[in-house]
Amino acid sequence: MKKITLIASVLLVFFTAIASAHGPVRQKAEEQITINASAEKVWAIIKNFDDMSWLPAVSNTDAEGGNKKGATRVLTFKDGGTIKEELKKYDEAKMSYSYKITEMSTAKTITHAGAEEKVPVLPVDNYSATIEVEAKGDTSVVSWTAGYYRAYTNNNPPAEMNEESANAAVNAILKTGLLNLKTLAEK
Repeated sequence: MKKITLIASVLLVFFTAIASAHGPVRQKAEEQITINASAEKVWAIIKNFDDMSWLPAVSNTDAEGGNKKGATRVLTFKDGGTIKEELKKYDEAKMSYSYKITEMSTAKTITHAGAEEKVPVLPVDNYSATIEVEAKGDTSVVSWTAGYYRAYTNNNPPAEMNEESANAAVNAILKTGLLNLKTLAEK
């Protein structure tokens, strides 16, 4: 009986340790906007993977490969940070494309848990997204969906790289991008 109690106690401690030592959870951000313009007009603004001039935070886009799978673009932000992205899927007929971040510059370096940590320009890891335009009569609905992890993939992340900062940064980009797209398309 003592052996069973001892084994049960050890197993309980083991499983409790595993349950509390999990890493980051995949996050999802979704933004959608209705635009008073035809889907074709809206798609014409965003359809070129090598043109991100409609995204307010971007000052320059340097791209290779056009709208073909595997094409790349480097977005330079107004604050000087850069993000490199790869086109994963492009569908002209469905007015959508999907992409993934492959590299990011460092926004700053911090000390966390006794180590120097590089905070990326967008505090995320393993980011992928899809943007699509859908016709709704004389209007359009644009959906932009992203999946990602926080930038700090170990336990106990610093505030600059936790889920809250990742979610706030991604949601801000999606919202400001779609609002600006609406302004451009409705002119």
